[in-house]
Parts: sequence; structure tokens; C-alpha cells
Amino acid sequence: MSVMWTIFWLIFAVVVGGLVVLFLNDYRKSIIKLMLAFSGGFLLSVAFTHFIPELYATGGQYVGIFILAGFLVQLILEFFSGGIEHGHIHVHKGQSVPIALLISLSVHSFIEGIPLGSEELMHHDLVQHDHHHDGQSLLLGIVFHQFPVAIALMTLLLQSGISKMKAWGYLGLFAIMTPAGLLFGHFNIIPSEVMNFSLIMAVVVGMLLHISTTIIFETSENHKFNLIKLSAIVVGVAMAIGLN
Repeated sequence: MSVMWTIFWLIFAVVVGGLVVLFLNDYRKSIIKLMLAFSGGFLLSVAFTHFIPELYATGGQYVGIFILAGFLVQLILEFFSGGIEHGHIHVHKGQSVPIALLISLSVHSFIEGIPLGSEELMHHDLVQHDHHHDGQSLLLGIVFHQFPVAIALMTLLLQSGISKMKAWGYLGLFAIMTPAGLLFGHFNIIPSEVMNFSLIMAVVVGMLLHISTTIIFETSENHKFNLIKLSAIVVGVAMAIGLN
């Protein structure tokens, strides 16, 4: 898939999420829960069936450390975002939009976009695997997750009392952060001799592991899985496995 089409789908997912809040607000909570459950299953599955095997196939001795670092980075980011990555909305009517939330979401989105743009560079290290499917899996995982996050963010923005115009402006900034990371990697802003893209991918995998496991555990209600939500997780897992 070309860079332009990749950017299109990344932005499209966020825009559709914003439109859901405006036109399907009554179904917003159900859509968020189901899409989060689906994306959680998908992300966890692709992490174990695609990303982690490829990263360890490179033989890098620090892969595990960087995966763990990504897990911890996401933990720190969610301290400031309030867990909006999992559908949590904590702003009340009239309360100002938390700038730290927007910054943490932007940092997360930017980092996970970098490997999307560095696919060809990573291919030189991951020659034993079909990197086309790796890039496709990452793109799908990001798109599936950005959609419910955009719904939660747009809901939060409107609940804060700002105008729809400003809400769309903030959502637009969020929408372009992953493409910005993609372009950062694609145009080699930092030379590959300085920045190891495989290790950046390891950080992203760690972040996705944190998100996916948290989503799956938080999808439960009173520690029991709703059958529909459980089905959404299973479908996400099955779809990821089907990409092999």
C-alpha cells in the first residue's frame, strides 16, 4: 500500500470516529466497547504471531528490553491521558480540555506511526519473513484502535463545552500525528545509522501489548465477559491469525 493510501486510512478512521459522536451518539458507548474488544484481540494476536517473532528473528539482544520499555512508556503516557486509549472519559461539562491528555495521545500516535514509514528499512533486517504482512498488520491494528479512541476523544472534547469547530480542530491534530510519525520514518529524518527502526518497532510492540492486555481485562463487567464482547475479541484474534 502506498504512503498516501496509508495516510488516508489513518485519518479516515479518526474522522469516522468523530462523525459517530455527532450522528450516532446514542450508540457511542456500545460501539466503543465492541471496537475496543475487537482491537484488543487483534493487537494482542498480531503482537505474538507477527511482530515479536520477527523482532527476535533479527537476533538483537536488546529486543526484549525495548519491548519492556515500550510497555512502560505506554504506562507513563496513560498516566497523563487518563486511559482514554481504553475508552475512559473523565472530563465533565465546562471543564477545560486536559492539554496533557492531548500531548500524551499525540506522542503515542507519533511513535507508533514511525515503523509504518520505515517498512523498507526494516525489511533489510527482517529478511526471513514477509514484511508486507507485518506492515499490513500494524496498519490494521492502528486503524482498528484509533477508531474507538477517536470516538472517546470527540466525546470528551464536546463534553468539555468547547465548540464543535474547536473539537474538530483538536481531533484533526490527533488525526495527523500518526501520519506525521509515518513521514518521519519514511523520509529518514534521523539517519538509520543513528536510529534503529527494529528497536523502535520493539517499543511500539511493547506499547501495543500494554494497550491490548488492558483493553481485554477492562472489557469485562463484574469480572464476567459479555458474550458479544468475548465474540468480538475472538474475531479480532482470528482475523490477526488469518493474516499469516
